[in-house]
Amino acid sequence: MTGANDTGVVAAPVSGRRGRTRRLRGLAGTGLLATLAAMAATTGVAALARAAGVDFQIPEGGEAIPLPGFAVVTGLFSVVGVAIALALLRWSARATERFGWTAVSLTAISLIPPLLVGADAAISATLIGLHLVAATVMIPVLVRSLGGRTDRPSGDPAAGLPATRAGG
Repeated sequence: MTGANDTGVVAAPVSGRRGRTRRLRGLAGTGLLATLAAMAATTGVAALARAAGVDFQIPEGGEAIPLPGFAVVTGLFSVVGVAIALALLRWSARATERFGWTAVSLTAISLIPPLLVGADAAISATLIGLHLVAATVMIPVLVRSLGGRTDRPSGDPAAGLPATRAGG
């Protein structure tokens, strides 16, 4: 047995597992901090909107959405976004690209329900704005956290595209 063979066989997998675990934990921690920031931002904007006269009275149920409700729903769906990012980091070679497309698509889909509940224009516009506030906080943070993955092709980290090689 040579030292080179032992090192190549034993050290590489242990190092890879540690690195992957560290990246997953880092993404989870960053994602949870971003979730708290998104919860605070949406609740703050909702409070400002309420102070400006938006009552958040939804005709379907007849009740107004309470301020803590914005924090709860933002927190729930932000944690879902973090879980998607973690799954892609763990199992996808192009986690950044796939997460970006998934997050933007889900954000676009989330803009539809405020238009369907039958609320007045001010409530619908404010709800859409709140969705965009949460997305503006969460998506860039998670994309940046995913961008440092070392086993994806080199090139543009946001697009996950391979770099072109000179002369080749």
